[in-house]
Amino acid sequence: MFDFSLPLDKTSSPLGEKKASLQKQLVTRLQQAILYGDLPAGTLLMPTRLLAKELNISRNTVVNAYEHLLAQGYVVTDSTGTRVAPRLAVNTSPTQQHVTTSYPLPTRFVQTLSARQKLSANMMLSPGMPALSQFPLAKWRRSLERACQSLHIPQLGFNHPLGEECLRQALAQHLYLARGVVCRPEQIIITEGAKQALELCVMLFTQPGDHVWVEDPGYRAAATIFQGGNLTTYPLPVDQEGLNIPEGTWQHLSPSLIYTTPAHQYPSGAVLSISRRLSLIHHARQHGSWIIEDDYDGEFRHQGEPIASMQGITKDAPIIYIGSFSKTLFPTLRLGFIVLPATVIEQAESVLHEIFRSSNRLQQVALADFIDSGEFARHLARMRRLYRQRQTALRRALNTYFSDCNILGGKSGMHLTLRLPSNSDDISIAAAANQQRLGVRAYSQYFQDPQQKQSGLVIGYGNTETSSIADAVERLVNIIQQFLSPT
Repeated sequence: MFDFSLPLDKTSSPLGEKKASLQKQLVTRLQQAILYGDLPAGTLLMPTRLLAKELNISRNTVVNAYEHLLAQGYVVTDSTGTRVAPRLAVNTSPTQQHVTTSYPLPTRFVQTLSARQKLSANMMLSPGMPALSQFPLAKWRRSLERACQSLHIPQLGFNHPLGEECLRQALAQHLYLARGVVCRPEQIIITEGAKQALELCVMLFTQPGDHVWVEDPGYRAAATIFQGGNLTTYPLPVDQEGLNIPEGTWQHLSPSLIYTTPAHQYPSGAVLSISRRLSLIHHARQHGSWIIEDDYDGEFRHQGEPIASMQGITKDAPIIYIGSFSKTLFPTLRLGFIVLPATVIEQAESVLHEIFRSSNRLQQVALADFIDSGEFARHLARMRRLYRQRQTALRRALNTYFSDCNILGGKSGMHLTLRLPSNSDDISIAAAANQQRLGVRAYSQYFQDPQQKQSGLVIGYGNTETSSIADAVERLVNIIQQFLSPT
């Protein structure tokens, strides 16, 4: 039975800790007593005056607690007083209250969960993490300050559903100059990163059950998003020229979407050749397919000028161009974009206004200022020089122990991929390395087709000081040798 004599906690809370009010404590205790069956349905509660006296608290506290329970439906009132509501379902007991039920996720997510690794931004050699210590934080603060100063009361409401006009204009100009993307500001939608852009592609360009081609090995999150949208993903091989579509695939398996990273394939580092780009565009037009061009780090080219986007090669190509600022600026900015073909935006704009709403208005205005002031372009130029230096240091350190033919990539981006012997357990090697705060990733976990799997490690250098790379590689090699040495 419920014991009303147990006192409430009236002691003052330690510095920095918040303690529930007496009313909240009483409400919680009564709710638990009702849910656990200590106060069965129909039980008459103690009058407010008596309970206040019993607990040595204000009667108003008890009255307010009872009124709160009444509003939630835990109790009812009648001529006799306040009672526990009848027919109140009791689904637990004090001994069961901490028991949780396991709900299995759909099988389409099982592979994603098995490949999940707990990585931190502070880990050395973690791929995809930019040089955070080199970000011009003071200049970014100035852009934020200017954005705050330009803010007026009417702007505290909803902004344009597809993104701030100033950012879309700044992006259209930057993408044309830096990446060769041809578009009007109206074709750009500001998203909360590349993942939201992919979800929007699924919503606009597919029906449940449609086919999607993905690179194998490839970006796991993209495949997960497609599978979560009830699409069937088909992995296609990647070689030194990028996505390689086998003969006859177009005739037997026409896709709604084709996902590719042409400027710098992830994680192999290959660049999609011009002949394959033109062929992909030609066949996509013929079969009514849409190409998603994920330009996740195309800004960072280490040999010559950055490879231009596929979107700008030919007019009216069936290409959806997406990108984000997690690599070029910093991950927590949570801003990305999608460039839709003009014909699509004209047809879908009214629908997009209903189903989509851009966010982070202040950061969008600040980013537009950051781009227009030239700071973004200067930052990219500095990072290209820095990453080129760090990539050279990483390759030199790896070449001390491994043949250069086993090192993939290096012309772009912020990572290299080291191929290991086919019988090596790269998953266990990566797990052991991560325990020593070396955030490498297992290459085999980027493959969907089990017959195509290769063993290796994806090794980042973006957020690792040049002077620390050789030591980090030596530690990594010691771990690799432990797993490769005969027992």
